Amino acid sequence: MTEFGYALSSEEHGPQDLVRYASLAEQTGFTFALISDHYHPWISRQGHSPFVWSVIGGIAQVTDKLQLGTGVTCPIMRIHPAVIAQAAATAAAMMPGRFFLGVGTGENLNEHITGERWPPHDIRLAMLEEAVEFIRLLWEGETVSIWGDFYTIEDARIYSLPDEPPPIMIAGSGDDTIEAAGRVGDGFISTSPKAEFVNQFQAAGGNDKPCYGQLAVCWARSEEEAIRTVHQYWPNTVLTGELNQELRTVAHFEQAARMASPEEVAKKVICGPDPQRHGDGIQKFIDAGYDHVYIHQIGPDQQGFLDFYQRDILPHLNGK
Repeated sequence: MTEFGYALSSEEHGPQDLVRYASLAEQTGFTFALISDHYHPWISRQGHSPFVWSVIGGIAQVTDKLQLGTGVTCPIMRIHPAVIAQAAATAAAMMPGRFFLGVGTGENLNEHITGERWPPHDIRLAMLEEAVEFIRLLWEGETVSIWGDFYTIEDARIYSLPDEPPPIMIAGSGDDTIEAAGRVGDGFISTSPKAEFVNQFQAAGGNDKPCYGQLAVCWARSEEEAIRTVHQYWPNTVLTGELNQELRTVAHFEQAARMASPEEVAKKVICGPDPQRHGDGIQKFIDAGYDHVYIHQIGPDQQGFLDFYQRDILPHLNGK
């Protein structure tokens, strides 16, 4: 049975609002949520980028059943994997059985801030695999000293641990990353409703592991209003290939996004109040083999979106 979730967009909302929206998402009927973990928004108009681990602490206090994962954390540069291991262990202890760590190879936009060299993707993927290995070692609760190819951990022990370590989901779209997700991850995260991605993940060891797919939408009272909203708040949706990983600053993203027309963003995002279009978008992920589909509502009107999904979408998806 497919589960349906909600995307907590840290780029568009402040910390207090993210906590409130998580509570509302649970009340609406979403069973899980993913929260983005960035240092910057993509463009200045989005306006936010709070420290995700503080927000998760707040969400833990206002929800009872909602599953929550990071969507996604990059544990390879900006924050050492030993610190991510401690942060995720604390989150999982505060949300017993309800937290998972989503990880990926990151974006230059967020990871360059410490002044370290931004490596090519194959090196970042090797760093990610080592980071995941070291995080799991620390979750065993013993004192760890290890010198890897990329990271050193000396005499470190995490004392506050959950009863069970949280799953680690790996995000990706390229062949190497999808293969790594199947081989070393506990699940897969993607934004593309492509059956070949799911098949490749499963062939690499991902059978019986969850697959999370993110669908971007913009509910509004009219399609025209929704298109304007996406063009204002999320024009970066038109960027393709490796640009999202390689562009270095918010200014660079803004320069690239200026080339996007309203018509182009409308092709990338489901816009407007038509339940059929939203349902069809979700069905593409289900048909591709995703067993978890989570929805990113673009723009400030989260309450309108939540009311619409509670009334017109979720009851039908859940077979009620």
